[in-house]
Amino acid sequence: MRIPKYDWSIGIYVGESPFHFESPREISNPVLSRWDVSDIQASGVADPFMLRVKGTWYMFFEVMHWQTDKGEIGLAMSENGVEWAYQQIVLAEPFHLSYPYIFEWENEYYLIPESHQVSSIRLYKADHFPDRWSLMMTLLEGREYVDPSVFHFDDKWWLLTGDGTPPYWSDTLRLYYAMDLMGPWFEHPKSPIIEGNAHIARPAGKVLVLNDRIVRYAQDCYPKYGTRVRAFEITDLTTRRYHEQEVGDSPVLAASGAGWNGSGMHHIDPHLMEDGRWLACVDGWVSTPAGNSGVGL
Repeated sequence: MRIPKYDWSIGIYVGESPFHFESPREISNPVLSRWDVSDIQASGVADPFMLRVKGTWYMFFEVMHWQTDKGEIGLAMSENGVEWAYQQIVLAEPFHLSYPYIFEWENEYYLIPESHQVSSIRLYKADHFPDRWSLMMTLLEGREYVDPSVFHFDDKWWLLTGDGTPPYWSDTLRLYYAMDLMGPWFEHPKSPIIEGNAHIARPAGKVLVLNDRIVRYAQDCYPKYGTRVRAFEITDLTTRRYHEQEVGDSPVLAASGAGWNGSGMHHIDPHLMEDGRWLACVDGWVSTPAGNSGVGL
């Protein structure tokens, strides 16, 4: 679904912590735009997630197909995490896909894209990483889940997902847990953990598990979608309890005021590097007077 007058692109930021990021001068952002997509006509790219495998970086992201007006999942590769080469569309369905949450578990590669149009959260597994994926199972169904984000902590699996009126708005955050990735999944007794607050509900990228610390990123969708990204530390998480607090440095991403992300930002996927710095793929948007390029997210 298209949002008029918005043009979305992908950039690379660096930081000294998971809460401080900037666009360094030596990186020519955006590193990917709709003009880099070569196998379909794209109206924008967004929602990037990265994975480093044997020294090579792989980025999965939403590509909005101009003709069909639905999202598909694209792939780009990089040897240094800074210079990226678009490869191809690796996953498309008859319905909209976005937010390709990629992760590795027990030497297998999994992908959970947003599929709110079919009211489900679907788990895909790589038949051949990174370009061939098959649907493994449906984890949850029955709601318009947006931007589902899964993580492993305390020998359990946890899943945070927006729940609202996608793709433009989300002011509710739900929490689920399971003993095994394949389920069964149960809704947390405190869920929905956020209701009626579009500033902090909708997920905005990879959930970080840093030893005993958990950091989640949230889209600030007020006063408009894609305004900025906030950061929260989950300080208490059990199958009965949940508590979080916003970190003092939040928001961690916001509009630059000019250029490819001049109007807003809404996604981050940070990775800790060997030298102690953080490398993150992010996205941003800028208004386009033509009114014909935009990504529905």
